Amino acid sequence: VVVCGRNKTDLDAVAKEIGGVALKVDLLDRKATDEAMASAGHVDVLVNNAGIAESAPLDRTTDELWDRIMELDATAPFRIIRAFAPGMIKAGWGRIINVASNAGISGYGYSTAYCAAKHAMVGTTRALAIDLARTGVTINALCPGWVETQMAEEAVTRIAARANRSLEEARTSLAAMSPQRRMISPEEVAHAALMLCSHDARGIHGQTIVIDGGAIMK
Repeated sequence: VVVCGRNKTDLDAVAKEIGGVALKVDLLDRKATDEAMASAGHVDVLVNNAGIAESAPLDRTTDELWDRIMELDATAPFRIIRAFAPGMIKAGWGRIINVASNAGISGYGYSTAYCAAKHAMVGTTRALAIDLARTGVTINALCPGWVETQMAEEAVTRIAARANRSLEEARTSLAAMSPQRRMISPEEVAHAALMLCSHDARGIHGQTIVIDGGAIMK
């Protein structure tokens, strides 16, 4: 397993724990991304999990903010799929799992760029599902709600500061967006990804799998 990210210390710790390989790369840097992909070799299972979320009202959604979110949350996954899918097709087997968001099938306030990027990721998944249908390669999008990650903690901090609330009150407000009144754990998202890798999941293709405790039902 090759794990990628920007923080070498965290990457090395994960790689050591799972007996994998750490590959430091910032997906906002296209040249560095291309070099990292070239060094990775053949890939059987691709999980596009990098992402950022920044909130702002329309009049403060700058071109720079829009471009940054679109680059990391939509363009980088597309470029990575474009690089690795041909090898999967040639091998006759592969799994592409895009970690999108329930914001990719719904809308949220002050999140125009994020919702647009995640909708783009879902759209990419659905379009490529047609192209890949007879190749032995499946592609699907996982659409979690709030997950207990650094991204969620950063949102909690922003909400607390903006609304003059305590961190715990802000965290509770995010959890309350789910009928289960809780955030999703990373392990729940990983469980869905592992399921999609199995042979018996070969018929699950081009789907958006929502993991948010029932907040969005489609």
